[in-house]
Amino acid sequence: MRNIYLPSQGAEDWRRLLADPIKHWREGYSAMCLAHCWESASGLPHEIARLLTCIGPLPELLVALPEHKVPLPGSRRGDSQNDLFALVRAGDQTVAVTIEGKVDEPFDQPLGTWLANASDGKRKRLAFICDLLGLTPPLPTNIRYQLLHRTASAVIEARRFKTDAAAMIVHSFSPTRKWFEDYAAFVALFGAIAAPDQLVCSHFEGPPRLYVGWASGEIHHLPQNGLIPAV
Repeated sequence: MRNIYLPSQGAEDWRRLLADPIKHWREGYSAMCLAHCWESASGLPHEIARLLTCIGPLPELLVALPEHKVPLPGSRRGDSQNDLFALVRAGDQTVAVTIEGKVDEPFDQPLGTWLANASDGKRKRLAFICDLLGLTPPLPTNIRYQLLHRTASAVIEARRFKTDAAAMIVHSFSPTRKWFEDYAAFVALFGAIAAPDQLVCSHFEGPPRLYVGWASGEIHHLPQNGLIPAV
């Protein structure tokens, strides 16, 4: 994992960082929507800033790193490639934030599918994540693995940068809030109740304090005809 980052000149610079720059860079999909949204914002997109005000006033974007990889144990290719990682200052608090962009795409596989014929590496990775997040296995089979490792990434980076808090935020551009029920099931693991456009503090016994949230992005970042391609 490289630790030198170059300033972005625009949304197109995000494309080369994708795992598949052809398949994943398409109108109506999360990668392009997220890039255009964050590049067009003056600092934080307002829907993200609004969520983070519950941590501290006047949230300020310090740095944002697209397609940021966070190593996880169990596999040389087991990194969590986060759509975006950001360091944010909110009042006197510093927050490590992982952003998961979504339009119509699901949160990858549920655990029941992901664990089918799982390797020792996969099981080691899941055990590490559960221990890190204070979750007791076995977890429900409907929980989406992607939400687990994105949240683990936020905690890992919060400890690495010694921030006051960690947050995993789903930045959704779906007009119908597609897959919100999967997010809500995940939030319930931490004894919290999910709500759209709210940041909730989990019962995770840090440090750091852990927050999870769902932010509704502006739909003008979708294709102008309003049609979203099928996944």
